[in-house]
Amino acid sequence: MLLPLSWLKEFVDIDGITPDELEKGLFESGFEVEEKKYLGAEIENCVVGQIKQITKHPDSDHLQICILDCTEKFGNEIQIVTGAQNVFEGAKVPVALHGACLAGGIKIKNGKLRGVPSNGMLCSGGELGITEDFYPNAGVDGILILPESTPLGADIRKVVGLDDWVFDISITANRPDAESILGIAREVATIFNKKINHPAIFYSAKENLDFALNLDVQDTENCPKYLANVVQDIKIAPSPVWLRQRLIKCGAGAINNIVDITNYVRIELGQPMHAFDHEKLANHTIIVRAAKQGEVMTALDEKEYALSTKNLVIADANGAVALAGIMGGLESGVQETTKTIVFESAKFMRESVRKTSRALGLASDSSHRFEKGVDEYTTSLAMQRALHLVEALGAGVVTTTQKSFVASGAKNAPIKTTIEKINAILGIDVPAETIADILKRLGFEVDLDKNGNITATAPEYRKDVDGVADLAEEVIRIYGYKHITPRLLTTTQITKGGLDGAQQTALRVKNALVAQGFNEMVTYSFYGKKDLDLLRLPADAVERNFIEIQNPLTEDIAIMRTTLVPSALDIITKNFKKGIESGKIFELANAYFPKERPITSLPRERQTIVLGAWGEKENFFTMKGYLENLAEVFGVALAFEPTQKSFLHPYRSASIIANGKAIGVMGQVAYDISEELSITPHTFVAEIDYDAFAEMFRNGFAYKPVSKHPSIKRDLAVVVQEGITSGQVVDVIKNASKKVATATLFDVYRGDKLPAGSKSLAFNLVFEAGEDPITHEEVDAQIKKILNRLNALLGATLRQ
Repeated sequence: MLLPLSWLKEFVDIDGITPDELEKGLFESGFEVEEKKYLGAEIENCVVGQIKQITKHPDSDHLQICILDCTEKFGNEIQIVTGAQNVFEGAKVPVALHGACLAGGIKIKNGKLRGVPSNGMLCSGGELGITEDFYPNAGVDGILILPESTPLGADIRKVVGLDDWVFDISITANRPDAESILGIAREVATIFNKKINHPAIFYSAKENLDFALNLDVQDTENCPKYLANVVQDIKIAPSPVWLRQRLIKCGAGAINNIVDITNYVRIELGQPMHAFDHEKLANHTIIVRAAKQGEVMTALDEKEYALSTKNLVIADANGAVALAGIMGGLESGVQETTKTIVFESAKFMRESVRKTSRALGLASDSSHRFEKGVDEYTTSLAMQRALHLVEALGAGVVTTTQKSFVASGAKNAPIKTTIEKINAILGIDVPAETIADILKRLGFEVDLDKNGNITATAPEYRKDVDGVADLAEEVIRIYGYKHITPRLLTTTQITKGGLDGAQQTALRVKNALVAQGFNEMVTYSFYGKKDLDLLRLPADAVERNFIEIQNPLTEDIAIMRTTLVPSALDIITKNFKKGIESGKIFELANAYFPKERPITSLPRERQTIVLGAWGEKENFFTMKGYLENLAEVFGVALAFEPTQKSFLHPYRSASIIANGKAIGVMGQVAYDISEELSITPHTFVAEIDYDAFAEMFRNGFAYKPVSKHPSIKRDLAVVVQEGITSGQVVDVIKNASKKVATATLFDVYRGDKLPAGSKSLAFNLVFEAGEDPITHEEVDAQIKKILNRLNALLGATLRQ
């Protein structure tokens, strides 16, 4: 949240505390300042001056020579040439003196304009970096004319409201009470032991029985508190400068006084509010209910939304007029002609607001605030503050016509504990009186007896405190984490860290892939049903036996993944669209499968490896090689058999076989899928059941010395039936001869010279020598043995 220092000072006196000290204090108490910015950082050496005399430039029709009084300190007779036509004698204007800096980094130096000396520059609002909403007349075409009461020689930053710091503070999810100016002011008052000044909430209400107002809260579960108050004689006008500036500094725009009041209260107190046009509420009725199925409402963003029974709405007698906690309706909103309004201040449950916001794809500043949580105390305070501002700004007349609904008045329960227990959690001894004092400064009601028993009740706006552990946290963040001395727990001992066996093996797998040029990716464990549809998987595919997330943020992350292929394709697509036309990626992660239906237990998690490779140089055999190289590191021999998979090319895909067991699939991504994703057709993927693969890893490796004798190479071409794979032939070759170190396919031939339905496979065989040299006669004998075994098992014959 954005916090202007000037607004904070309204609630707590921190004069003498520097912005750096404030930042440090907030950080040490649990509030990180992501950025602090001085608004006038770009403006230097720019002061208020008064034009004493104006004369025409002797060599120009549009230039004028101005003599300015900027006080004795800066100069009583400063001559500046300007082309602005809205200046006049007696006008007070911003004067950028020699050496000044303006918005956008503009530097001002003394010079001459058409031969006449000009010792500075008169400034417009734009040159100071401000707009009409921020300061009156800042948007005019010309020099910014300041009020007559503006003191001469004053720093222009103080005059126009730029002499201010804005802190961007990160508020943790458990502290919605701090997401407001008042909320941070409470913390600052505690940190620096200062008195907190509460906002003015007094007003005088005019009794008027002419304004009917009916309230019917039907969904009490999602709306436990609702307040409504009528304000008459509304005068729609711009808000005063001080209010507009505060809204703009906090990132909100200024619209008109009524809308600005609701935004002001939201930022100041953390309570979103809304204003309805009283005359546009049918039967002057407000109904808080679930939307009707198919009910339609046009919101303030002028978009029409189809609603369901899961959406909470504010309705009148005719239909929905607002989405509760998110946005008002177009028809019931405040217009320039509005004369009577109904202010709304309510507590809508964050779960209801979040679900409706996500379902409709509609978010607002109000919905973001409600999603973090709003308390009943602030709901009442905000209504009083808004009515006070209406009266203070002369924007209308507050009436006694008001309606309220409160489902329960439950207050925070007292927490009873002891000083000893609090200190046991902290691990240090904080004095009892210090603990009591800190909690009181934080707004707790505290009762401490002489025996160290303490009863603390959190203030109504603190719904996050529940138990002694929370009390301890409140104490230490104010007392200071620096007081904690690191030490071991009494029942623990120092152990040597490191990876266990499974983690070390997984790291070896990753390193083996990285060594081949792969990059590791890390993706979400869930995706959408459309990701499975992309793979063209049939309805009975095992991958469609997924686990649905009960309350997904979006449809894109609605199911736990059963295959990692969609994740790989998503990363490949993103890279390819960014101009990365080739690459290799992998991931070792879990796939999730239900153990039973209906699901009553945690899913079965299967570790899975997915590989992806794309680019002109990639093909079926490069991917096959990557897998073989990986398996070789762990002493596993792979075989490949033709297979059909819906997302793979029908003739460039294979099952991955190890020890006679299918452990995965690999191949080229089907053309229609690569075309749909707009990626290269040279895209290949492989997916392996890592759990099954890892079971086959060799535990240890015995050193085998390299023979000092040369090996012998032979080429062998055999004719086999079309259905026999090269992998089958290689298995027979290696089983037939232990002397064969490698058998590499290098040619496949089909043609008229071969019998119908057959093909020729040519292999390069490497016969390895042992301690003794291997002879050609031995190789001839081994070849003969291999051919006999091929003929007997596969019907293969030597190609003539």
